[in-house]
Amino acid sequence: MTASLTSTTRLAALAQASEQEWLESARALILRGDLDGAFAIFTAAAARYPASGEVRVGLAGLYWQMQQHVEAEALLRDWLAQRPDHVGATFLLAGLLREQGRMQAAAEAIRKLFEHGRQDADTVIQAVETLDDYGRPQDAATICEAAIATGSADPRIHAYAGMLGIQLGEFPRVRERYNFALGHSPEAVEWNIPIGLSGLQRYRDSSHPDFALFHDVLSRPGLSDKARITTLFALGKAHDDIADHAQAARYLHEANALAHAASTWSRKQWNRSIEARVADRPYPFALPAPVGWVPIFIVGVPRSGTTLLAELIARHPQVRNQGELGWLKILTQRLALMNRNERGPFEQAASVYAAQLRQDDHHAHWFIDKQPLNLLHVDLIMALWPNARIIHCQRHARDTALSLWSQSFHDRAHDYAYNLGDIGALIRGCRRLATHWNARYPTSFRTVLYEDLVTAPEDIMAALNDWLGVPAMDPPITAQEPHAISTASTWQVRQPVHTHSIGRWRDYVPYLPELLRIPER
Repeated sequence: MTASLTSTTRLAALAQASEQEWLESARALILRGDLDGAFAIFTAAAARYPASGEVRVGLAGLYWQMQQHVEAEALLRDWLAQRPDHVGATFLLAGLLREQGRMQAAAEAIRKLFEHGRQDADTVIQAVETLDDYGRPQDAATICEAAIATGSADPRIHAYAGMLGIQLGEFPRVRERYNFALGHSPEAVEWNIPIGLSGLQRYRDSSHPDFALFHDVLSRPGLSDKARITTLFALGKAHDDIADHAQAARYLHEANALAHAASTWSRKQWNRSIEARVADRPYPFALPAPVGWVPIFIVGVPRSGTTLLAELIARHPQVRNQGELGWLKILTQRLALMNRNERGPFEQAASVYAAQLRQDDHHAHWFIDKQPLNLLHVDLIMALWPNARIIHCQRHARDTALSLWSQSFHDRAHDYAYNLGDIGALIRGCRRLATHWNARYPTSFRTVLYEDLVTAPEDIMAALNDWLGVPAMDPPITAQEPHAISTASTWQVRQPVHTHSIGRWRDYVPYLPELLRIPER
C-alpha cells in the first residue's frame, strides 16, 4: 500500500512537470533500484507524451533491464515503424538483439537506419563501431562505403573503411582509404594507419614508399607515445620482410621498450593464477551436453597457430568460426561470486554464451571460439559443455616469443608481449596448464604442434577432423577465402600454408640473445 501511495504521489507531483522532469524522475528511481516506481513514471509519461522518442526509448530500456525482452523489442519496433530514422531506438534495439545472439537481426536494424536518409558522420561511426563489435565487419564496411560513395569526405570514415578492409582481406581498397585519411587530417597518423599499412603485404625492398612514410611519421612533433610505438612496430615488420634483421631488431627494441614502460601485466599475478588453476578442483557437476551442436575451443599462447587452425577447420560447411569471443572470461568473473554447488547460475551462463557462439546459425553443428587464453578456463568449459572439444596449439617457444615480441597489440591483456621475460613466463604457464588439462580431460583435450600443421596440413587436419567427428567431404574440401579476421594474422592466414616461419628465431639471436633464455620446448 505504501509503495502504491508513493507512486501515486510521485505521479501527482509530476502533473505539471515538463517532459524532461518526468525523465529525470524516472532515471533517478532506476539509479536507486526502484524499477517498479520508474516503470510507473515511464508508462504514465508515454501516455502523456505519445510523440516522445526519448520516453519510448527509456521505457524500452527499462523493460530490457527488467528482463522483459519481448515487451522491449515490441515497443522499439512499433516506434521505429513510425520513426525509422530514430537513432537512439535503433541502437537500443540492436543491443537488445545482440544480447540474445541475434546478430543478423541486430545488423538489419542498424542497416535500416541508413535506408531512410543520409546520416551524419558521428552516426555512421557509431554504426560502424557497433557492427564491428558485433562481429559484422561486412555490414560495417557496407555502411562506410555507402557514406563515401555519397560524398563523405570525413577522414575518420575513410580510416574506418580501411580498418574494415583489412579484416575482410580487401587490401587494395585499404591503401586507397588510408591514403585519403592521411591526406585530409594531420591526426590520421594517430589512428593506427602505419601499422595497418605494414600488414598489407610483404615488402620486397626499402624503396617502397611506406618506409619513407613511417620515418616521416616518427619525425613529426607532438606524436603520441601510442602512435610512435605502433609506427616503430610497423618499421620493424617492414625491415623484417626484407631480411634486414639488424634494423628490424633495432626498431622493435625501441617499440617494445616504450610499450613495456606502460605495461600493466604482472608476472607475479600470472604465475599465481596458474598455480591456483592447477591446485583447484573440478566443478562438482557437469551440465547436460547440448543437443545438436558441439563447441570447439582453440587455445594456447597467442601467435601459436590458433587463427590458421581455426580457418582450416572452418572450411567444412558444418563448422563456424566465430573468432575470439571473450565471453568466457566475463562469465568466469561472474560465476566466481556464485556458490559452485548451485547449478542455476551456471545454466544461465551456458545459455548466455551459447547465444553468442551459435548466434543466428541453425545449420552448423560445430562452433569455434578461438580466444587463445580460454586455456585458463578449461574446468569451466567442461562443466558447462561436457561434449566440448579443446584444441591446444603449441609452437616452438622461441619462434612464438619472437612473433609476440614483434607485434603491436591493441588489447592491454597482451602487455606481456613487450618483454621477453614476461613472454617466457606466459609460455611456461600455458605449457604447464596444457599438461594439467590433458591429464584431467584426456578425451576432450588435444595438442596440435604448429610445425606439424604447416609441414603436413592434410594429414594433421584429417586426424583432427576424425577426432572432432567432422565428416569427410567427397570430393575433399578445397581452400576457401577466410572470413573476416581481426587478429594480427589477417594477411598471413590468407596466404598458402607455408613453413617459412619455422626457426625464424635464429635470424634474431645476434641482436636478441635473450631468446636463448627461453627453452626450445
